[in-house]
Amino acid sequence: MSTNRKTISIFALLMSASMLFTGCGAHSSGSANYGTSSAYDDYAPQYSDGGADECNDATEYYYDQDYQEINNEEYSIINESGFKSVKAEPLSTFSIDVDTASYANVRRMIQSGQKVNADAVRIEEMLNYFHYDYPQPKSGEPFSVNTQITDCPWNSDTKLMRVGLHAKDIDFSEREPMNLVFLIDVSGSMYDEDKLPLVQKSFSILADELDERDRISIVTYAGSDKVVLDGVSGESKDKILSAIDSLEAGGATAGAAGINTAYEIAEKHFIEGGNNRIILATDGDLNVGISSESELKRLVEEKCKSGVYLSVLGFGTGNIKDNKMETLADNGNGNYSYIDSTNEAKKVLVDEMGGTLVTVAKDVKIQVEFNPAYIKGYRLVGYENRALSSEDFADDSKDAGEVGAGHSVTALYEVAFTDSEMDFDSSDLKYSSDGEGKENGEYLTVSVRYKEPDEDESRLLTYPVTFGAYSEKMDDDMRFAAAVAEFGMILRDSENKGTATRGSILEMLDETDLKDDQYKIEFKELVKDSRI
Repeated sequence: MSTNRKTISIFALLMSASMLFTGCGAHSSGSANYGTSSAYDDYAPQYSDGGADECNDATEYYYDQDYQEINNEEYSIINESGFKSVKAEPLSTFSIDVDTASYANVRRMIQSGQKVNADAVRIEEMLNYFHYDYPQPKSGEPFSVNTQITDCPWNSDTKLMRVGLHAKDIDFSEREPMNLVFLIDVSGSMYDEDKLPLVQKSFSILADELDERDRISIVTYAGSDKVVLDGVSGESKDKILSAIDSLEAGGATAGAAGINTAYEIAEKHFIEGGNNRIILATDGDLNVGISSESELKRLVEEKCKSGVYLSVLGFGTGNIKDNKMETLADNGNGNYSYIDSTNEAKKVLVDEMGGTLVTVAKDVKIQVEFNPAYIKGYRLVGYENRALSSEDFADDSKDAGEVGAGHSVTALYEVAFTDSEMDFDSSDLKYSSDGEGKENGEYLTVSVRYKEPDEDESRLLTYPVTFGAYSEKMDDDMRFAAAVAEFGMILRDSENKGTATRGSILEMLDETDLKDDQYKIEFKELVKDSRI
């Protein structure tokens, strides 16, 4: 057993002994994680005087082979959205999401034999981890939008509708220059092999892809922040790689100080018309200075007005603060990925470099208007923390998601047509819709608002969805997306999972041409290995 593991083990044993004598200790408001969900609830120690709930809910326990490790991962609670009546709420509005962290994190839990935390499962991020064969956009448009409707495999009373958006691909050799700041957490919590050492490998992989057009800076933070590199040319690879290799972990985590310094450096080397971005690598454990989700949200919302975007790479196990990392990326006009291996680092930072680093549209919102002449109810699968009010759609002051070059976005709806056996009670409304909709052949209309990266006024695209969108036979993309959605619903133990089972997922995947896509093939193996 390593010295680090011995230290953890001794500390855990002392904590356990302390709780046995004190009844879990005082409930300090400074240590409880209200509004978050910690992993491994089933492994929390039970006590005859009230059970695990009397313990500090910020700390949960599980047992490894030779030592007891404290698990303190944090996830924002997901309140799953249910079905809505079209007469009561004909509009469904949400911000797009191109984050993929949830899938990689869930994969890590399953592959290590750990229990999957339900609130770590964000179905939209699982869907958007994968590539789909969506068409390229028309000339003059930043992305294409397409829809398909088919029978829902887990609910015989509904149809399944897919809305697919694909951003234009770019020739990366002709890209604009990049001003990148690597903001790296080197605090003591980053000591483990799957944290700082993997961060170093990941940024080294990215550095190899840069050239003389680019400017690279490195800012680190622990108890304080430090500028390690300041605007070095991307062709100075030896200097960049040497700076990355020299990093060591130790100390507390003053993340806000590092974020402020990173923005200052990014603004100092700002490239007009270029891609100006901070890439934060951390486990999210910010414990000095500004550290709450609300404080971090306000900080990056203000900072991103400078035109500098903030993307987040999450690392590590046992101490992940997923809620904070998602907040930083969502409000910093960036994306959030979880890196659990050098292969994942290559996928995010090299294979999908355009989507990760080059924004083609910002503040992208989708609004679906359902026609009650044909549809009486619907449910958006996932996107719970991306929901917007109908008024937010046309409000250009409301922030929304960004789309990178080559990115695809997939959203699934369960749709109940008027002949469905499902009932949607809207009798509590004083005023319902003043009509029953028009039988004009349009089931619904998908509207998209977006802003060009350097503009502040949104543009509107509309796409009516007609009878022709329905197909009794699923195409491969729809079948695979449905399989991913079923898997996510089972992992969450969703009340809407219907007839979904591990067997039904594998049956759909057996019928799907995975086209030698290594990530889709890996997903199939993940389902086989899961204990759902």
